[in-house]
Formats: sequence, C-alpha cells, structure tokens
Amino acid sequence: MSQGPYKPLDAQVIPRFAGIRTFMRAPHVTDLTGVDVAVYGIPFDTATSYRTGPRFGPEAIRSASALLRPYNPALAVNLVDALSIVDYGDVPVSPGDTERTYAQVEEALAPIVEAGVFPAALGGDHAITLAELRALAKKHGPLALVQLDSHGDVWESYFGQRYFHGTTFKRALEEDLLDPTASVQAGMRGSLYGPDDIQIAKDFGFTVLTTDELRELGPQRYGELVREKTGDRPVFVSFDIDFLDPAFAPGTGTPEAGGFSTAEALAFVRNLKGIRLEGCDVVEVSPPYDNAGAVTALAAATVMYELLSLRACLPA
Repeated sequence: MSQGPYKPLDAQVIPRFAGIRTFMRAPHVTDLTGVDVAVYGIPFDTATSYRTGPRFGPEAIRSASALLRPYNPALAVNLVDALSIVDYGDVPVSPGDTERTYAQVEEALAPIVEAGVFPAALGGDHAITLAELRALAKKHGPLALVQLDSHGDVWESYFGQRYFHGTTFKRALEEDLLDPTASVQAGMRGSLYGPDDIQIAKDFGFTVLTTDELRELGPQRYGELVREKTGDRPVFVSFDIDFLDPAFAPGTGTPEAGGFSTAEALAFVRNLKGIRLEGCDVVEVSPPYDNAGAVTALAAATVMYELLSLRACLPA
C-alpha cells in the first residue's frame, strides 16, 4: 500500500451531514498519484429487465456512506490508515446503448488498472461488470469470480439481447475473462424458468450454492470454500444487492423473497479475508424503490466498506 495522502473529511470538523457527497467523504480526485483505491460510479441501468433505477445507485450509496467510520472492528483494520482512498467520480455512460457504455467504461478504467490502483465500482445494473472484467483481464488474465447474488446471470439472451444484466457472466466466459473452475456463485434462489437456469452455470464449471445451501454452509465454511477454489488467483467480487432479502434491501430491480439479512451478508463478505482481491463492485441499488431512510443504499455502502477492508487486510 502506498500510504498516500488521501483521507476522508474529519467528522469532528465537518459534520457527517455536511460536505459534498463522495464515498466515505473521501476527496474527489482523478490524479492517481499516491492512490491505493479508486471508488467510482457507473450510473447505468439500460440493461435492466424489470424495475429501472440503478442509474441513481452511485449517488445514493455515496450519500449513505457518510455514516461510515475509519476503523473496522470485525476485521481489526483502520481502513483509511491502511489505504489511500479517493472517489474517482462517475465514468461516462451512454443511456440506451449498452455496448457503447462498455467501451466508455473500459477506456475510463484503463488508467486506474494500469496504475495498479484498486478499482471499486458503485453500480449501476449488473451488466456493467462485464466492462470491469474486460479492463482487469487485460492486466491479470482470467479472474476468479466470487459472486453473491440471487441470480446467476448466465443466460444466453433476453428479448433477443446478448448484453443485459442477466447475461453478464455468460459473455465473460465466452471472452475468457473468468476462470470458471476457480469461481463461486452463491445465494441463488427464487422461481426459475426451468432447472437449466442454475444447472447451466454448473455445466460451465462454476461452483454454485443456492441460498439454502449457503445458509447451511455458514460464513466460515463459505470463506474456506472460496479460498480453496480461488487459491492464489486474482479475484473479482461482485455483490448484487438482491442477495439480501427484500425486507433488508427493498430498493432493487429484481427482488427475490427468502434471502439473507444484512448481518448475514456482512458475515459472508468478512469471511472472504485472505483472497487475492483485485477488483469489486456493488450493483443493482435502485433508490426509487428504497425506503426507511435509504436502507438499501446503506447496506450497499457497508458492503463496499467491508470489501475495501478485505483489500486493506492484504499484505503490502
């Protein structure tokens, strides 16, 4: 870690309700000198299939993140002492044009990846992950995917579209961006069009855990399984907020009943400590459907905080 100069605003000087909304109140910086982590938004939801709104996700997550403090007691790490974190802003997108947006995101991420800065994305619908994986695979080769989600996103197409939020990881496999044998999808649940909706991912080589299987496994054994599968490979963690039950995350486009609580989700993320984390995103937050003081956005901000804490725990 660079021990660079960037720190959040001091809450004892500028109250948490004040100031420009950036992630964890980190400075908005695009010069990558002295930067360890660049948090950036991808405000795009053209590829949603049901309820739109994730284009407003980055803004909502940033606002909720004002509550986050530097020290993570669960992982015993001071996040802002360990990492120089900036909010890189939002990358360019083209509403209505998924493939053009992919090209814009790849171009915007190239200098971050080339500089060796850890990229952390605030979504946006789950289609955006394909562009992130393209950018990272240019440096690292095929990555191990650790996906916490209620949907596998491995369909061939939807309404004739090959690029939408339900096809992301099928396209990533076709483009050799992922190592399926090192990848774990967890949290699958809900009604399906047929048994192939889950089986297809297993046929690709993914390890797939349904919600019931994951709950039975528990956080500690889940972490052990992921570390066993990923080994020393570079890992990308993609957290879809619909991994949570709608009672804890109503603000999402395709909610599925029977999911996890926020506390359970944080335990699963924390038990990933030790993986070689090279990139991450939190996606599918749809503020128009959120309630109770942006409970979904707060959950998403906290998940991102935990993911950055995992990065901070890695040896320099």
